[in-house]
Amino acid sequence: MDTYCIDWKPSALRELKNLDRQVIPNVVTEIEALASNPFPHGVQKLHGSDSIYRIRIGDYRAVYEVITTAHSLEVLRVRHRKDVYR
Repeated sequence: MDTYCIDWKPSALRELKNLDRQVIPNVVTEIEALASNPFPHGVQKLHGSDSIYRIRIGDYRAVYEVITTAHSLEVLRVRHRKDVYR
């Protein structure tokens, strides 16, 4: 399987910087793993879109869009599970 290029939306990078310092390495590791497999076990497709998914990382969620034709994915949001869908 081809590797995907990971792009971060500037707002997602700001959200990542606002997370707890202990959580950031785990979140980054899980998102980097999406480069080799953008659809791992436990991924959920969000309703109302054909290409937006979310992955659970502990109490946090990462929402990303997969662009299969360009072999890239864009991280849209990284927030606590209670705030991510607002």
